[in-house]
Amino acid sequence: MAINNYSPKETVKQHWENEVCGTRYGANYSNRKIYFQEILDQRYNMESYILDFAQFNEWEGKKVLEIGLGSGTDFYNWIMGGAIATGIDFTKSSVKLTKERLKVNGIRPEIYSLSIADAEMLPFSNNKFDLVYSYGVLHHTPDTFLAFSEAFRVLKPMGVFKAMIYHVPSWTGWLLWIRHALLKGEIGLSVKDVIFNNLESPGTKAFTCNEAKDLLQSTGFNDIGLTIKLSPGDLLNIKPSKKYQSIFYKLLWRFYPRWMVRIFGDCYGFTLLISAKKPG
Repeated sequence: MAINNYSPKETVKQHWENEVCGTRYGANYSNRKIYFQEILDQRYNMESYILDFAQFNEWEGKKVLEIGLGSGTDFYNWIMGGAIATGIDFTKSSVKLTKERLKVNGIRPEIYSLSIADAEMLPFSNNKFDLVYSYGVLHHTPDTFLAFSEAFRVLKPMGVFKAMIYHVPSWTGWLLWIRHALLKGEIGLSVKDVIFNNLESPGTKAFTCNEAKDLLQSTGFNDIGLTIKLSPGDLLNIKPSKKYQSIFYKLLWRFYPRWMVRIFGDCYGFTLLISAKKPG
């Protein structure tokens, strides 16, 4: 039996080195421009609220830091919106892919900055950025409080922090609990336990609204806004990963009662959108 000698942080890194977030939605691998466009289209089709949340065109001439790049879809839009964009990711794969996306779209490298860095130890001076943005990333790093604190540190006074983290209670959490607790006879496990052990990279966290608010306030943020949205996972609109390819999962994806989930609205969504400010 293979033994994993990685630290929790290195285990997270290895997971995302192996599959950059969002790339399973690119089908035309040989034509890279089309490939990246497929990823972009799918992202904003499944999570259309990202556009209103990020407001890419509202940050022209402002210094924007994105923590966690994926395949560079949002980062590309910060540049197209005129932001002075800096991006970091913990993985070489993500930084490399983002650079490729920008190159095939004719973006000159001198107008942006990309580097490999740790969200818990940002390599930037205090009070540097007008906006720190991180979508679906900071619930993966082992010390989310420290990552929030670093975002606070590098923001200018009155700077804005926008992030998405995972929310409970949620349909995604319940689905995972049924699969990894109820069906295994381990009903003592909590929804947070099964998310931590079975969703994406090991150690993934999810937060109630009160927990997220407490985390932001303890970091020093004010003007806190929290919005819950149904995620593609809540609606099972996602493309299943390799571990969900059996006939059982194919039937689940086909007959899942999306209509019922929509009836309840966004209140049990897995997506928690955060907006907050650093005091002046």
